[in-house]
Amino acid sequence: MILYIVRHGETDWNLAHKVQGQTDICLNDYGRHLAEETARGMKKIPIDLGYTSPLKRARETAEIILGDRDIPLIDDPRIREISFGSYEGIISGGGDERSRAFSRFFTDTANYEAPRDGESIRMLYDRTGDFLADLMSRRELADKSILVSTHGAAMTAILNRIKGNLTVDHFWRDEVPPNCSVTKVEVSGGSARIAEEGMIFYKEKVKKWKTV
Repeated sequence: MILYIVRHGETDWNLAHKVQGQTDICLNDYGRHLAEETARGMKKIPIDLGYTSPLKRARETAEIILGDRDIPLIDDPRIREISFGSYEGIISGGGDERSRAFSRFFTDTANYEAPRDGESIRMLYDRTGDFLADLMSRRELADKSILVSTHGAAMTAILNRIKGNLTVDHFWRDEVPPNCSVTKVEVSGGSARIAEEGMIFYKEKVKKWKTV
């Protein structure tokens, strides 16, 4: 099994550094452009099946990448972005109390406290880990190439698990994956390994998410 795990393209909330989480924001025109460039870069890569977060930005990214290929695309809520609850919609790096509390998600994950209506990093690890284990256990998919369209934190949780890093305090050890970056994962004999990480198929300079 080969997995191509991709983070969705840019949204207006990404551009404004607003906290998205599970708020269902569409791609903007630039985000669609990034997905189209990624589709061109992946055009010759065989893909048999796709899984996507049901949030619009991830599903549209997958649909653009798959294009006119006759490939099933399955919604799976386990690879939705982490829920930030009442933090969603605030500006990351703002000066108010809620923005400062949220900023720990990037700058001090060991001391990040999710709001009551949100998810912890441990909860994110659990559900994305369940998705990965489920996928890897399905014998009928053993020889398939699969697109997985997801989000920055959800993608990081999956890749951290493959790397053997399930700590909360070092969650962002490898930074936030750029929009439309693709990581190739090879699964064999019940284990997974990262073959290529952070592949970029567009020409623009990669935009780094500013955490403060």
